[in-house]
Amino acid sequence: MTADPGSPASRQGMLMALAAAGAYGTNIISAQIAGQAGLNGPLLVFYRVFIMLALVGAAVAIWRAPLIVPRAERPAMLLFGVTSALVGSAYLSSVAFLPVTVAAVVFFTYPVLIVLAEPFVTRTPFRPERLAAACAAFIGVALVVGPDMHGLDPRGLVLALCASLAAATQFFAAAALSGTALSARLFWSHLLILPVTALILAITGGFLPPGAFALAPAAAAVTIGGYLIGFLLQVIALTRISPGAAGLAFCAEPVCAVLIAAVVLGERLSALQYAGCALVVGTLVANVTLEQMRRSPAPA
Repeated sequence: MTADPGSPASRQGMLMALAAAGAYGTNIISAQIAGQAGLNGPLLVFYRVFIMLALVGAAVAIWRAPLIVPRAERPAMLLFGVTSALVGSAYLSSVAFLPVTVAAVVFFTYPVLIVLAEPFVTRTPFRPERLAAACAAFIGVALVVGPDMHGLDPRGLVLALCASLAAATQFFAAAALSGTALSARLFWSHLLILPVTALILAITGGFLPPGAFALAPAAAAVTIGGYLIGFLLQVIALTRISPGAAGLAFCAEPVCAVLIAAVVLGERLSALQYAGCALVVGTLVANVTLEQMRRSPAPA
């Protein structure tokens, strides 16, 4: 069960969600640099999942961390692992048929989907202000990535939409694992994700030995590290804040990505992109402020 909005645990969860979004945003840029050096996306996905599983397995062995999943939470654990695999594979596959910007806009409909589904999936009452915030953040994301609407392929649109639906489901599944230890959440989810990523890599035929990371060692390290940090913080955050609040926080991911691209890669941002960044940041600040005010005790 998530903490009440306004509580210390909830505030920590929101900060973790924002930090996870930042880590994923950094991951996008470094993956682009690594790709230009010859390290394809499926290869990076496979190795980052493999490394996460190896690190968690080592931590479990050293500290004897628990791997037991309560019987009541096992369906949610299975759903979390499967949807986590689908998010990456469907999103990654969509860019083979769509411009990356279009895939990103379609994918980032998931915060709106979460807010719409939250009253039905959880006991959280419907909040019109949260839906308005999700829609505003989505518009901001669309402005930030500046989608190119040429050359659309229905296959890519379907895959990007599937990734969005999987992401929304992933958030709800992760929030239902509050009784499962962090070590178990990380271990079992990645044990489920690894075969999917291996299958995708086998189909694409892009497997390379670990020595290939010498082509772009810094970019590969940042890509893998960004995922490890982002996934860890995301899993922790989703047991402290509601899926709706977390989904909104993750709208910061593309904002972080384009700002990092501007600084690291020297990419020039348009006025609309700056406006989109401001809209997303303003929406997140307004939503957090409203949550705090709603939970503030009334004066005596």
